[in-house]
Amino acid sequence: MDLVCLDLEGVLIPEIWVAFAEATNIDELKRTTRDEPDYGKLMDYRIDILNKHNLNLFQIQDVIASMDPLPGAKEFLDKVRMNRELVILSDTFREFALPLMKMLGHPTLFCHELETTSSGRIEKVKFRIPDHKRKSVQYFQKLNFRVSAAGDSYNDLGMLLAADRCAFYNPPKSITVEYPDIHVTTNFESLFQFIEG
Repeated sequence: MDLVCLDLEGVLIPEIWVAFAEATNIDELKRTTRDEPDYGKLMDYRIDILNKHNLNLFQIQDVIASMDPLPGAKEFLDKVRMNRELVILSDTFREFALPLMKMLGHPTLFCHELETTSSGRIEKVKFRIPDHKRKSVQYFQKLNFRVSAAGDSYNDLGMLLAADRCAFYNPPKSITVEYPDIHVTTNFESLFQFIEG
């Protein structure tokens, strides 16, 4: 049986932290996994900036409430799920993703959680397990799934390299130069053709 594993931000929805950075005019928050491959380090950096500016989860959720999935994302997911199982493997947080998951038709999402105070101050990240994207793919393969995976950035490499078939989706040029053997897709039609291939 075929299983498709997709990243979320940059593939199906806009980058939440970039949207929040633009809403608050804090350019430092535009840093993503395209810039910092170590996600734990990146989140420590983000939490420090939030605390420095006295920003909290509720303010981030207000920005998320104004966001929509990328154009065509829901239709793409509906098409994929007609013939295949699909799981989204993301480094986002449950507290961020739920409103957008509703707009995408409630696909299965494996992600992290945040530890916050009652006032919404983000204290730390509750990671599932280290390298959860790669390990998830490997566990699916042990269940005899043939895994196709797509992501856009450095934090997706474990998932991509473990999968039976993989593709980048709108990646930065730097990563395609480093990993020239990984197929590149630039829109939902080419990604769907890759999955069907």
